[in-house]
Amino acid sequence: MPQSPPTTARYLQVKHYILQQISGGNLRAGARVPSENELVRELEVARMTANRALRELAADGVVVRVAGVGTFVAEQRVHSHPLEVRNIADEIRSRGHEYEAKIVFLGPVSASREIGERCGVSAGARLDHSLLIHFEGGVPLQVEDRYVNPTVVAGYLRNDFTRITPHEFLMQAAPLQRAEHTVRAVIPDGRIRRMLKLDASDACLLIRRRTWAGGRIATAADLYHPGSRYELTGALQG
Repeated sequence: MPQSPPTTARYLQVKHYILQQISGGNLRAGARVPSENELVRELEVARMTANRALRELAADGVVVRVAGVGTFVAEQRVHSHPLEVRNIADEIRSRGHEYEAKIVFLGPVSASREIGERCGVSAGARLDHSLLIHFEGGVPLQVEDRYVNPTVVAGYLRNDFTRITPHEFLMQAAPLQRAEHTVRAVIPDGRIRRMLKLDASDACLLIRRRTWAGGRIATAADLYHPGSRYELTGALQG
């Protein structure tokens, strides 16, 4: 069993072990997961511990338990709340998967009329632009096309976004006041399709987001996700 800090609850260690087997490719969608008895013998844990780990993985949608048959790896589809501004690296790591990013472009640009309107600046104004691909377990999960107003957020282009995400930097440099979201399904252009490794007929979920800091628009971003591997979920409470 992989070594975990001694303060980590045993059932969490069992969950982590199974998640590692899934993310490492040893257990694929539809594969049978070790039973409670097998986990007890293999990992030297109590049956109650193994049961709790499998119950929580089932509640998380990671596995499916079939009475009298066994437990199986679920078809994985990534979920995200449409109204939350979260760090994609944290989302991916919370699922027990490896996160990495590739920088396609990072530099200053002159705002087009459309981008200027979105960012609240005049056409031709200088903006900082980043185009990144975020990967989950080596598979592209999101293309992030972001424009940042350097008069609101200084130092954006000095970051290495393979080591820190734009979200992490922006939350430190320009704490979020509010955000605006638009979600739509689109057929992406060839550039986005190639980056997400999609077929010509595949659709994307596009989140168009603007954030404010200091009473001004700080960033405008288009976040593209493969529709077949990503969905948005959320609940409102009164």
